[in-house]
Amino acid sequence: STQAAIWTRVSTDRQHEDNQIPDLERLCQHRGWEITQRYEIADASAYKGEHRHALQRMLDDAHRGEFSVLVVWAVDRLSRQGIEELLRLIRQLRERNVSLVSHQEPWLNGSDATTELLAAVAAWVATQESARRSERIRAGLARRRAEGKPMGGAASKRGKDKRPRRTEGYKQAWARRNAAT
Repeated sequence: STQAAIWTRVSTDRQHEDNQIPDLERLCQHRGWEITQRYEIADASAYKGEHRHALQRMLDDAHRGEFSVLVVWAVDRLSRQGIEELLRLIRQLRERNVSLVSHQEPWLNGSDATTELLAAVAAWVATQESARRSERIRAGLARRRAEGKPMGGAASKRGKDKRPRRTEGYKQAWARRNAAT
């Protein structure tokens, strides 16, 4: 039977790998593929490349022939670093005789030149989406700053940080600055 690897990646606490895994498992089961590898990456940005170590491990496993199909939720789960990066990954998979199968983009499944063209379009769309999201976030923060509203930020999973901090020197510098005014 065909050996498959599942690749999941989530970049925020609000996303969860468990949202992707059941659908990918069903897809493999439906096609009669045996899942031999799982790459589950949490809190890693594909735009910033924070998941590179996992990508390299996956490519090394592919080179050893541990699977012949890589199943992803969507191509942007692999990379949002642009067309060249995604095409490089697809070519590396093809060199290792591994096909890429995307749950969200079934028209992308395969390993031929058409797949590369369609992947290039999908990569461009993912990059643009990521850039637009960043612009919206920056605009929203600028608006909140201009309105004098709190900037917020993600709450820590551990609650408020109550660790003691080094204060020597800081208080004296603050006192000197304020005494001069």
